[in-house]
Amino acid sequence: MRYILYILVLPLSLFLSCSKTSEHTAPAIHDRDSVSMMVSYGVNTLVSDSGVIKYRIVSECWDVNTVKEPSRWTFLKGIFVEQFDEKFNVQLYVQADTAWYYDKKKLWELRGRVSVRNVEGLIFRSEELFWDGILHELYSHKPSIVITPERVLSGTYFRSDERMTRYTISNSVGSFVQNTAENDTTTNTQNVTTQDSVETIQKRQVASPKAATAR
Repeated sequence: MRYILYILVLPLSLFLSCSKTSEHTAPAIHDRDSVSMMVSYGVNTLVSDSGVIKYRIVSECWDVNTVKEPSRWTFLKGIFVEQFDEKFNVQLYVQADTAWYYDKKKLWELRGRVSVRNVEGLIFRSEELFWDGILHELYSHKPSIVITPERVLSGTYFRSDERMTRYTISNSVGSFVQNTAENDTTTNTQNVTTQDSVETIQKRQVASPKAATAR
């Protein structure tokens, strides 16, 4: 009789042990951990700072993520920005292939084909530009070129005020246009080309061992 009970109980215990499964769980994934707060397409909008309209932004895609550290706006498909003064006059035009704006730091990071133009006709080109809204400065650690009606300068480091009226270029080379009473002449000739070969300007090189600073 004992053997019969053992034979009946053993299969039942084996069945119960095999039917019992262990659960493998992972931490819950919340949407706020990775999903942006806002994604907009075909953007053409005005942006204010401290209650004053400061920028007009045009972009194909605008991604706002307040969860990432630091929080940021992302423009992976290019951006065009107009900067206004207190009277809503345009002071600066900015264009780049890719851009990030770190809203808590008030810092723009522009990459790719970066181009800036101020109201006085100065043109800046580089593959990188940082725009600090707290210090009101622009700077780049990449080779840069600055074009004005009077001269062309290029160097490996650039820093200027927010309106690009006072700027410094380190390790610079450039050329200057000399105006005479009889006629306008350009002294010397050399090709000065931006990194992306957008244009070549025929000028002569004037090497400077120190940083060139415009006032």
